[in-house]
Amino acid sequence: MAAHSEPLAPKKRLDSWKEIAAFFGRDERTVKRWEKERGLPVYRVPGSVRGGVFAYAEELSEWLKAPNHVLDFAAVAAETPPPDEDLNQATATDLPEEKISAEGKIPAVVPSAAPALNLQAATADSTLAAAKPFLWLVPLALIAGFFLAFSFGHHTPKFKNALAAPHEPSADAQDLYLKGRYYFEKRTPADLNQAVDFFTQAIVHDPGYAAPYVGLADTYNLLREYSAMPPQEAFPRALAAATKAVELDPNSAEAHNSLAFASFWGFFDAATADREFKRAIELDSTLPRAHHWYATFLVNIQRNREALVEIERARQLDPSSTPILADKGFILAYSGKTEEARTLLTQLATSQPEFVPSHRYLAQAIYYPEGNYLGYFYEMEIVARLRHDQQAEKTVVAEQAAYNSGGQRGLFEERLANAREAFDHGTESGFRLALAYGALGQKDEALKYLKIAYQRHDLQLTSLTSSEELQFLHQDQEFRELVIKVGLPPVN
Repeated sequence: MAAHSEPLAPKKRLDSWKEIAAFFGRDERTVKRWEKERGLPVYRVPGSVRGGVFAYAEELSEWLKAPNHVLDFAAVAAETPPPDEDLNQATATDLPEEKISAEGKIPAVVPSAAPALNLQAATADSTLAAAKPFLWLVPLALIAGFFLAFSFGHHTPKFKNALAAPHEPSADAQDLYLKGRYYFEKRTPADLNQAVDFFTQAIVHDPGYAAPYVGLADTYNLLREYSAMPPQEAFPRALAAATKAVELDPNSAEAHNSLAFASFWGFFDAATADREFKRAIELDSTLPRAHHWYATFLVNIQRNREALVEIERARQLDPSSTPILADKGFILAYSGKTEEARTLLTQLATSQPEFVPSHRYLAQAIYYPEGNYLGYFYEMEIVARLRHDQQAEKTVVAEQAAYNSGGQRGLFEERLANAREAFDHGTESGFRLALAYGALGQKDEALKYLKIAYQRHDLQLTSLTSSEELQFLHQDQEFRELVIKVGLPPVN
């Protein structure tokens, strides 16, 4: 289409079948048939099972202006869909996850006219090894559907020859990618979602271009931190995008860096993460993000001295980076350099009040450990507001009220009650409940829910050994065995 010959500017995005249907004033089944039978321009985010359908109002309006659509609109809109549509017409959002995994019917990021996928070939691809040891919890099509959708045949090789000439991206795709990076660096929930749009458009323009897959992976890696997107949604998408990026360009330091990040924080795979971070630095020792993310990985596995070296190297390479400076504050705090950390993080929170991590690190790494709960509540309320997380805001208010009336014990009991309610309603896997029991010194209950969190693959377990509430368990044999199962280094 001529409308796609120039880089696309930000446009009003409709984020579900419901919104697309409302745009036309029709029901959802009708617009789904329009996509299939009449080429309605609808897109799907790579790796998405829930909520992955979106469209642009501007493109829908252009589609409607086509002569055949103008003439037929009234008649088409009045059509009544058959009572039982073929299951093959349904989108991934209509299917239960087990059906998607079994049949491989997950759509790609491209419009509906995508080539058929060979899911069987994908299941044997060893690139999925990065998801161990919990790959069985990620619907296979979630990953396979993403990178196979852009194959030029059913048997695309795992990686291209490292000596092959680098892919020359189209000008449009490159411009869209750069716009995505601009919004990515701003790190607000709205900007990160805008980055997803630009990276996705870049992929639509040039499916063989590795960089926007890296951008997409990086953005999903951060969306679960800077917004209310659940990690269980963000990390499988990040892993799929990073895997595709490495496949397209094995010599991309950024692709290996993204794969390392998703492997550890998404799938507890410390060994793969360590290898991929080192590979990224080997390929490009001047890449600030590689040293930066490697540093945050190292502090999580208790290699604090190395973490300080890596974060300082990242700062030297990119001295103006606020995320690097904030994470340096976090690493200083966890390395026992509390006053240096306090000074740095306070300066950042003052100079850039909209930046989430500075406030969160002050709350969790400075104020909470030293018992400054009023400072903790103040900063966590800011974090919840900046992340547009209304439930978190309510939780902070309830915790502060409990502390005001019952002191530290009242706070811990309120946390336990909130965590228990979330667990009973199925919105908490057990880790937060284990922390609440740990804060109250209830060893058996804390271990019980840590095991449940492990069984349910709670991604927060990457902080198992660094959580203050669980320090008293470090000499317990069951706890030490769980640390090994998660893939973290043994505790001292």
